[in-house]
Formats: sequence, C-alpha cells, structure tokens
Amino acid sequence: MKKQAAVIFGGVSSEHEVSCVSVVNVVSGFDKDKYELTLIGITKEGRWVLTDSTVSIEDGTWKNGTQTAILSPDRSRPGVLVLGEDTYTYKKIDVIFPVLHGRFGEDGTIQGLFEMSGIPYVGCGVLSSAVSMDKISTKIFVDQLGIRQAGYVTDIAKDLSELEHTVEQVEEKLGYPVFVKPSNAGSSCGVSKACDREELKRALQLAKEHDTRVLIEEMICGHEVECAVLGGNDLRASKIGEVQAAAEFYDYEAKYHNAESKTVIDPPEIPAEAKEMVRENAVRIFKAVSGFGLSRVDFFIENDTNEVVFNEINTLPGFTNISMYPMLCNDMGLSISELIDRLIETAFERE
Repeated sequence: MKKQAAVIFGGVSSEHEVSCVSVVNVVSGFDKDKYELTLIGITKEGRWVLTDSTVSIEDGTWKNGTQTAILSPDRSRPGVLVLGEDTYTYKKIDVIFPVLHGRFGEDGTIQGLFEMSGIPYVGCGVLSSAVSMDKISTKIFVDQLGIRQAGYVTDIAKDLSELEHTVEQVEEKLGYPVFVKPSNAGSSCGVSKACDREELKRALQLAKEHDTRVLIEEMICGHEVECAVLGGNDLRASKIGEVQAAAEFYDYEAKYHNAESKTVIDPPEIPAEAKEMVRENAVRIFKAVSGFGLSRVDFFIENDTNEVVFNEINTLPGFTNISMYPMLCNDMGLSISELIDRLIETAFERE
C-alpha cells in the first residue's frame, strides 16, 4: 500500500520563491509507486491551498486555487482537512515532507504544528530548527564547542536606538570590513558588507528591516565551503563543496539568479586535513543543536592559515537543481529518489 505523503511548500518568508523552485525538484524525486502525494502550498499571505500538480507550481497558478487544505493538530485524526463551502473532507497522512525555507518554515514554528499532529515529518525538530535559524543563538551554541567562528557583535534592540553604540563596539572589537546579517532570515536576505562607518549604519538599517536582532561579523578571507549531514540515528557527512560566487559574496542574487555562480565538490586546492575537519565539525555542530534528518553546514577555509571557521547551519537547505545539498548527497551515491526515500526513513526513525 502506498504511503500518504503531504508535501508543504511556499510560505510567508522572503524565501517563498526558492521554496517553489525546490518543491518541483523534490516532487520529481518521489517514487510514485511508493507514495501518493498531497501538495499543499502556503501563499505569501499565509493561505493554505491544495494543488494537484507541479505544473501549477511552475507557472504560479496554484496560488489561485480555491480549495483550502490545512493540517489538523488533532492526534486522534492525523491528517489534512480539505475545506469546502459548507463542509470538509478528511485525508489521512502518513508522513510530511516540508519544503519550506526561512521564517515560519524552518524556524521551529511549523515543526511545532507537526509535533502536535503526531505525524512523522522530515527534517530537524523544534529546538534545532529554532536555534539554527537564529544566527545569534547558533553562535552561542557553537561557542560552547570550542569550534572557531568569526568574531561578532550583536544588536538586539527593537529599533535603531543602539545604532551608535553598536558602531562603536564593531570598531573596537572587529574593525572593517564586516558583514551585517539579520539574525533570523535566510538565503542571505538583508545581508550586506560594510567597509566604513557610513556603510555600517546603512547595513544595520537594512538588516533591521528583516529582523530586530542583528549579527555583525568580522570578514573571513577564504574558501566558502559546505558539508551535507544526512541521517537520523546513523549520521553521514558528505565530502565538502566549494561555493564559487559570481558576486563579491554569496548573496541572494548570486545564489539564485547569476548563472556564473557555481559549486565544486571536493575542491583539490583545499588540504585534506581541512576537509576532514569540516566534516567532523559539521557532525559535532549538527549534534549540538539536536539536529535530525538533514542539514547543510557552512564553513570558511581561511586563506593564510587553512584554518576551518564555522559560518552557519541550514536545517532545510534548498533543493533546487543548483542547490548544494542534493549535489553533495548525489556525490555520496544517492539519486534524488534515493535521497527522498532516506529522508522519509529518518522521519519514521524519529518516531
């Protein structure tokens, strides 16, 4: 008998469009002899919509759908309620595969709903999702491991009232240039580089538009590399992949709209010891934040020293055809279909 799988995509975050591209790739990987899919899109306004094909996702017409489909938190009836004009139908769901990036998708909020429903789901849980999505919280966790990461200053004021103090702290502790990042945003949204005081002030203002909590980090000159972690009770770490950004740094535009950005798996110019340190630290960090299922862990290999410097962890990495996570898993010998199967296995392992 086929498993009933709900695939949820879209969302209200700034990464809505990336999710809509990722989900097409994910759906293509499902073995239709094993799974019957229920596709649920969340519009930017937060409306849950039932759709029946990836064609409607690709052309965007799914957003005009009239059938509302919501996940029931009632554990006695684990499934989806499809609402009609005067009535509803119920559909049992065996497993959930979220393809959601950013706020309300990988920050622990929707994972809490999954937990309430009692339905097994792919990916990290509430704690690991929340900690990993919030860059400042991740910094605090990794500090306890003794793993090197970029020096940083935080600004957690709800407005720009601490701007001058933050600038002073940055100049005293870090110097220029620095990177300014919203603490809770993904795909490099709201991230900018500042080389002097005026640029720093503008960068802080931009970051505050995305999140009141802002992280300011020293610039690390080196190779930007990523490692895929996969598994539940039995973890695997991939080889490392190097991001070769077309832009000065790997921002949203460079990731998704610049064809000259590319990735290289197991780059030969990086020393073997550094590669192994990345893989070891990726697993240590994944475990420290209570990760489960999958994550992509990002590092720098510093130019002058070849030291490994932790950057960030992404608990629901992109699944587009140019995304690093499925590429690294493919290098481990897993086709997209085999990767989907393995991820669903981890959902049941957690139970």
